Amino acid sequence: MALDDRLRDDAKELSSYLVDLRHRLHQHPEIGLDLPVTQRTVLAELDGLGLEVSTGAEVSSVTAVLRGRGSGPAVLLRGDMDALPVTEATGLDYASRVDGAMHACGHDLHTAMLVGAAKLLAAQRDELPGDVVFMFQPGEEGWDGARYMIEEGVLDAAGRRVSSAYGMHVMSAVVRRGVFTTRPGTLMAGSNALNVVVHGSGGHGSTPHLSRDPITAAAEMVTALQTLVTRRFDVFDPIVVTVGTFHAGTKRNIIPDDARFEATVRAFSPEAEERIRDECVRLCERIAEAHGVEAEAEFLGEYPVTVNDAQHAAFAADVVAEVFGDDRYEPLKDPVSGSEDFSRVLAAVPGTYLFLGAHSGDDLDGPTNHSPRAVFDDAVLSDGALLHAQLAVRALRRDAEEQ
Repeated sequence: MALDDRLRDDAKELSSYLVDLRHRLHQHPEIGLDLPVTQRTVLAELDGLGLEVSTGAEVSSVTAVLRGRGSGPAVLLRGDMDALPVTEATGLDYASRVDGAMHACGHDLHTAMLVGAAKLLAAQRDELPGDVVFMFQPGEEGWDGARYMIEEGVLDAAGRRVSSAYGMHVMSAVVRRGVFTTRPGTLMAGSNALNVVVHGSGGHGSTPHLSRDPITAAAEMVTALQTLVTRRFDVFDPIVVTVGTFHAGTKRNIIPDDARFEATVRAFSPEAEERIRDECVRLCERIAEAHGVEAEAEFLGEYPVTVNDAQHAAFAADVVAEVFGDDRYEPLKDPVSGSEDFSRVLAAVPGTYLFLGAHSGDDLDGPTNHSPRAVFDDAVLSDGALLHAQLAVRALRRDAEEQ
């Protein structure tokens, strides 16, 4: 039996196992960089597969290397493991048992699919003309877990730099169930934080002229930032600024000393990202000056723009079509304004990141990722594991021929 057929049959046989594993992970979500329960679960599932397994020194990561035959290339497959500070409201019988934590972004599926890929490939190691590095990563949700793993050597875990890297993300809405999608070039925005504190001089609300009102200055900054992105930036290289918090005052007739707000700033190119860094800080400082108050504006870089290598994106699309059929792949027209720290991996080695539609039911406009009501269909698990495995097999063959 050909390798493709063996992998497909093995993936089908793993289906119920992957569902059970995913449900166990879903019931015990953990947030951030320290995921002891999740890490122990992954280690237990990898035990006996003959992998070279190591754990992170600073974070609860798991790196597993599968040795193929010979000394060919190495490829990397990644799955993130952390959850979100969300109280689940799905009503599922396997819902989160942890108050205030939920796998609302589908990372439980990612972890299960990568374990599945490790099992599929371990059974076929003699067919692999190189090695596979499995990257089980904590802290994707704003904790920069990929950076920690890169610093600790995940890209060189096989003893040499991986030649390519692949990852995927499930979507609870927008993308049709079972459909894979990606695009060459910019796939996801870079994310940044803008934190502003406006210092004024408080007083009585009836005599604002005797005070220096920080609220009015801060409010003008919020609206001016929206004008900034439409008048200073190219509509075809856009910026997104969303103010998510605004805090000031204690009572309606008291002008406070301070006001503060925080915004997320998204950019789709490094050039636009660099410009918005300077322009939004300067804007806030100048508005504060005009109001006779002071502003402390801090711009913090978070995740860089996620950029797919064009050849690897085309390669991944071809693999999907060959393994699952043409109807299971749809090209992604526009980049996504969410962000990903897999961007750090793709900045270091060529590769691509894909999305997989995993919504439950027929409503593409249902609860999205990060919603407390987000539901993901278990039916995609075996296909996700199979695609991971097929990407690794075919990338190793390709890269071995190019060596």
